[in-house]
Amino acid sequence: MTLKAKGYTLLKATDGEEAMDIATRERPDIIIMDIQLPKMSGLEVTRRLRQLPALSHIPIIALTAYAMRGDKEKFINAGCNAYLSKPINTRELPKVLAEMLSGQQQDNV
Repeated sequence: MTLKAKGYTLLKATDGEEAMDIATRERPDIIIMDIQLPKMSGLEVTRRLRQLPALSHIPIIALTAYAMRGDKEKFINAGCNAYLSKPINTRELPKVLAEMLSGQQQDNV
């Protein structure tokens, strides 16, 4: 995968509950949140993470195949820092991650 080749360590969750558990336990530097997760949506996970002081600062990138009008605003209002639609641009994603990790968060990704 592109991110592993760039030196990132990846943690994968198969559903929203597992995403919440992993984020709480591992405290990652950044989260790529699929909005369409089973058991608990990515939006709900994001809202819950934003309520936890120890995790509220972690940049979250919303990821979805359902790019509808108003979705970006919905994701940002839920606490996501950026939004990417599927299919992912494999050249752009590492750039967005590097910028977010260096503190240069983008609003219109």
